[in-house]
Amino acid sequence: MSEWKAMIPVPAEGRARNSKRLGFAFGYRFFLLLLIGFVWLIPAFVDHRFVYALLLWDLLILVAWAIDLVALPSAGTFAFRRSWTSPLALSVSSSAVITAVSEARSRLYVQLWDAIPWTLRSEPPRLEMKVPAGGRAESQYLVTPTRRGTTSASALHLRYEGMLRLAQRWATAELKQELTVYPNLHEAKRQAVYLIRSRQINMEKRFSRVRGAGKSFESLREYRNGDDFADICWTATARRGKLVTRLYELEKSQTVWLVLDTGRLMRTRVGAVSKLDHAVNASLALSQVALLTGDRVGLLAYGRGVQLKVPARRGSSHLRQFVETLAHVREQESEADHLRAASQLMRDQKRRSLVVWITELAETAMTPEVIDAASKLLPRHVVLIAVIGQPDLRLLALNRPDTVPDMYQISAAQEVIHRRELLLARLRERGALAVEVESGELAATLVNSYLQVKQQDQL
Repeated sequence: MSEWKAMIPVPAEGRARNSKRLGFAFGYRFFLLLLIGFVWLIPAFVDHRFVYALLLWDLLILVAWAIDLVALPSAGTFAFRRSWTSPLALSVSSSAVITAVSEARSRLYVQLWDAIPWTLRSEPPRLEMKVPAGGRAESQYLVTPTRRGTTSASALHLRYEGMLRLAQRWATAELKQELTVYPNLHEAKRQAVYLIRSRQINMEKRFSRVRGAGKSFESLREYRNGDDFADICWTATARRGKLVTRLYELEKSQTVWLVLDTGRLMRTRVGAVSKLDHAVNASLALSQVALLTGDRVGLLAYGRGVQLKVPARRGSSHLRQFVETLAHVREQESEADHLRAASQLMRDQKRRSLVVWITELAETAMTPEVIDAASKLLPRHVVLIAVIGQPDLRLLALNRPDTVPDMYQISAAQEVIHRRELLLARLRERGALAVEVESGELAATLVNSYLQVKQQDQL
C-alpha cells in the first residue's frame, strides 16, 4: 500500500570520527608477514647471524606499517547513511542499506559493525566494503523484528585499511535513528487481496440475502439460474422484455470495534510470538478489510485499565493511525479487568456495532469474568469472542498415557479443552459469536466472520 511507504524509517546520516580509545591497530597482513619472517629461524640453527636477518625483517615490516598508517586518511573523510527498504514489521524480514561515501584519494577497505537492538537481530551485523577513491559503496543486511514498538539504532563502528592493508584505523559514525516495529503488514495486505477477490466472485454468484433494511442497492443484471425470484425487478423486466435481477452490496458506514485483552494470559507464546502479537496482527488485517469496505473501525486495548484507545473512524488516514497505535500495544503482567473494558465500550459506543473481542479464558472453577463482561454488551451489540487455541495442549490431549504421571497430564489437558468448549458454548447460548482458532488462522477467521455478519445483515 502506498500509505505504508510513509512508515519506512527516515534515513540517518553522519560523518565518521576517530575512536576515543586507541584509534589504530595492525592489519591481518602485518601478522602474516611476521609469520613469514619466522622462515629465517631455519637457517639460524646453523648460523646465528640469521637471527639478525629476522630482526631486520621485523623492523622493515614495522616501518612499512607506520608508513601505511600515516597514509591512511582521517575518519572525517567518510560519510555514512543507514536507510531501510520497507517498514519494520513483526516477524517479517526487512533490509537495511549502509552507504559509505569517501573523499579519500585512494581505495579503502572498510569493515562495519552496526549497533542495532537485539529485538531486530540477535547478533550485530558485520559488513565489508571496498570504497573506491572519491566514490561510494553500499552493503545491506537483514533484520527480523521479534518485538513491536519503538526502539533505536545508534552508531556504526568501523575499521578501515589502505592498499597495503598493514595498518588499520578505528572510527565510529553516529547514526541515531528512531525505529518503530509495526504488526505484520504483509498479513494485512494478503487479507486485502482476499477481500477484493471475494467481492469480485460475489458479483458472479448468488449470496443468501435477507430482504429488508441493511441491503444497499448496487446494480441490475440479467436473471441467472439460482437467483431468488424475490430479487427480480419487475419494472426493469417489463421494459427490457426479459427477467432482470437486483444486485446488492454490503451496507457501509457501520461500526466495528476491536477489543484487545493485554492481560497476563495473552503473554503466552504460540510459536515465535505471544498470543497478543497474533491478536494484533489479526486486528490489523480485519481493520484494513473493514475500512476498505467503508465501515468505521475503533480500537480498545485494555489491561487493568484502558491502555490505548482509537475512536471509531474511517478512511486511509485512520488506517495509518490504527497501525501506529497497534505497534505500541503491550502485554501486562496483571490480570485484565474485562468488566471495566465493557463499561468503557458501552459509554463510547451507543449505537449498535460489531464488537470483535480477542481474549483468553482463565482456567478457574468459576465463570471467567470475560463471559459476564461480554454478556453486558449483547443486548446492544453483535459480539464476536475469539480465543487463540494452544496447539501443544491439543497434541497432549490426543496422546495415550504410558505412565501414571502421563495419565494425569493428559487428563488435565483433556479437562481444560473440555471446559473451554463448554465456556464457548455458554457464550453462544447467550447470543454471542464465539470461536477458538489456531494462531495462524485467526486473521482469516475474523475476516470471514466479519463478512458473514455483514452479508447476513446482523448489524
